[in-house]
Amino acid sequence: MIKQSRPSQDGSRKVTFALPGNHLAGTISVVGTFNDWTPGVHVLRRRSNGTISTTITVPAGSDVRFRYLGENGVWFDDPDADALSHEGGLVRVS
Repeated sequence: MIKQSRPSQDGSRKVTFALPGNHLAGTISVVGTFNDWTPGVHVLRRRSNGTISTTITVPAGSDVRFRYLGENGVWFDDPDADALSHEGGLVRVS
């Protein structure tokens, strides 16, 4: 699941990436254009509702490319992305 907040006064938006808590064992991070594709910067954390998630802040109007990286180098995409390509998922931040 991918959710976007309302725009803030400075024109940025928060984008939350969430997966079911039982998706994969081990640590999962979301990597993409917002963190120079650096693993471990945005690690998904367990939430009280049973999901794991992390939130990033980006300028409204941005196109964000991303993928998830699990343990042992397992890459996977989010079917809730606005589009999927060989580069991973795309979220259009409105």
